Amino acid sequence: MFTEWASWPWIFIIYVPLGIATLAAISLLPAVARSRGSVDVLGAASVTAGLALAVFAIVRAPGIGWGNTQAVLELIGAGVPLTLFFVAQKPVEAPLMPLRVWLTPGLGVSNLAMTLLGAAWIPMWYFLSLYLQQVLGYGAFAGGAALLPMTGLLMIFMTPITARPLGRLGAKPLISGGLFVLATGLMWLAAVGPTGTFLVDVLPASLVAATGMSLAYIPAMMSAISGVPQEQAGLASGIVNTTYQVGSALGLAALTALATSQGANQIGGLPALTDGFSFALIGAAAVAAAGGLLTTVLMRGSKTQAASADAPAAASSESVNA
Repeated sequence: MFTEWASWPWIFIIYVPLGIATLAAISLLPAVARSRGSVDVLGAASVTAGLALAVFAIVRAPGIGWGNTQAVLELIGAGVPLTLFFVAQKPVEAPLMPLRVWLTPGLGVSNLAMTLLGAAWIPMWYFLSLYLQQVLGYGAFAGGAALLPMTGLLMIFMTPITARPLGRLGAKPLISGGLFVLATGLMWLAAVGPTGTFLVDVLPASLVAATGMSLAYIPAMMSAISGVPQEQAGLASGIVNTTYQVGSALGLAALTALATSQGANQIGGLPALTDGFSFALIGAAAVAAAGGLLTTVLMRGSKTQAASADAPAAASSESVNA
């Protein structure tokens, strides 16, 4: 609505009053005992710089060429602060991310699944929005409204439906199955053409993709935090949310580069434009399928405990992401 009837900067401006309201709501939280500690400034700065530089390098590489010296140096440059981050975590008294947490069974595989889930899911929303507006001719409001069925399905499936089999079957079959279903929906969406329609080419395929996301997200989240000690639950939650966001950013950057190389930058040239979107969606499907395969091979089959109790929190996190 902001984009259609005000201007696109309003999609950022609206978060200012929301942020102020959130800060004001802190006063309503119950008081807790204070604890003394320190802030890992070097860790926070180095990991933030490394991830930002990595996304920046991937976004720029298609324009200047992947083999260009500058592109190579930028990618190497992103690795320097990331390496510093991991090296600096060991001697710090209160590290941002104690490396021993990765010894927790299932944490690494769950975070890998979340990374690939974000790398496939978020680019789909981006390219689907472009297809609806630049190919089918939808306005900003109509294009956003066309994505609401997916959001509705996520709200229905994530908490009341996915949480039930999670306690009985465990996380592994739901994560791997969900990623494969997501890959199926993405491949279906990749078949869109310049003369496609919303009801035939977009809606059914997008609902299949949303079903896959619904099956995989909460189990991956719960698997990542269920095995850590209680005092590290916040750390594990922070890690898995970060890996999802990083996967989203890197996946979007890489698939945008792929789409651009196949003609997605030729606005007005519908065949080439649609081909670029299709290639990006095929790439997203490959990422989701790889996630399903890796989960099947690497994840243990243990059941995730207390999933039903904590699933609403994970679902709320996904609602924000969507």
